[in-house]
Amino acid sequence: MKVLVTGAAGFIGFHTTKTLISRGHQVLGFDNLNDYYDPNLKRARLAMIDNPKSFSFVQGDVADAQAVKSAWDQFQPTHVIHLAAQAGVRYSIENPMAYIHSNIVGFQNVIELARHRKPENFVYASSSSVYGGNKTLPFSEDQDVSHPISLYAATKLENELVAKTYSHLYEIPTSGLRFFTVYGPYGRPDMAMFKFSELMLQKKPIQVYHGGKMIRDFTYVDDIVSGILGALGKPEKGEVYNLGKGHPDQLTDMIALLEQHLGVKATREMLPIQAGDVEATLADISKAKVAFGYDPKTSLAQGVAKFCEWYRGYRKL
Repeated sequence: MKVLVTGAAGFIGFHTTKTLISRGHQVLGFDNLNDYYDPNLKRARLAMIDNPKSFSFVQGDVADAQAVKSAWDQFQPTHVIHLAAQAGVRYSIENPMAYIHSNIVGFQNVIELARHRKPENFVYASSSSVYGGNKTLPFSEDQDVSHPISLYAATKLENELVAKTYSHLYEIPTSGLRFFTVYGPYGRPDMAMFKFSELMLQKKPIQVYHGGKMIRDFTYVDDIVSGILGALGKPEKGEVYNLGKGHPDQLTDMIALLEQHLGVKATREMLPIQAGDVEATLADISKAKVAFGYDPKTSLAQGVAKFCEWYRGYRKL
């Protein structure tokens, strides 16, 4: 395959790209290396992909239609994995226009090219946040998602609706993947596991919301990548799939594991739940299992141990 991976310098994009290359595929990475978090981490990820025979990289913004078109036409991908997006539920409250720019305009630019260029498959990132305030666990793809509670969730829901429409109108394959709390080495610094580790090792307090009673379907990045590539190999028209671990853990469980593997005790600053956050997430992953054999393997204990091993080395650098 020749795969265009947008957001290739991002957390999930980096791991996806490395796996594609290891399986013998050609990859074009496209990323704007923005400063939402430290661009040096993004550059460090790209340095780890150094493979000129299988990987090329273009720095550009998906909201720039001409930049996307130029990169696409030069590489001529057979498949597309669209991961580029402005991430973060809380940041969407502070800077809503960043989400319109990347998640709405950027997504439209890429899928419009797919309409005309007809790749064999178009797989894109959605999010568990589309489930909003749904209380019925586990979340399944047939639940109502018409009540998002953050702008980030609303943009991801819009992506799903546009993809379904394009599949219907233009007969192009699209699969949206609803990611559930992804973590692992080279993760995002704005995510709780990375942020808590940094603060704990600096002997600073961590902010724990909702009394630590938040429930999350923490999903290790290698399992997510296996789901992305599984969906990539099974073109469907307008489908969405949950990609989670399928098992819930409390935020306090994750903190306890960090304490164990980092060898420090966390000082907790207890705060109420934040606007846009949900109390619990849990994925029903049966649809992805049936469709393309999705089978996550990594427990939270195993994943946190791997993350902490990586983080200790990264912090020394």
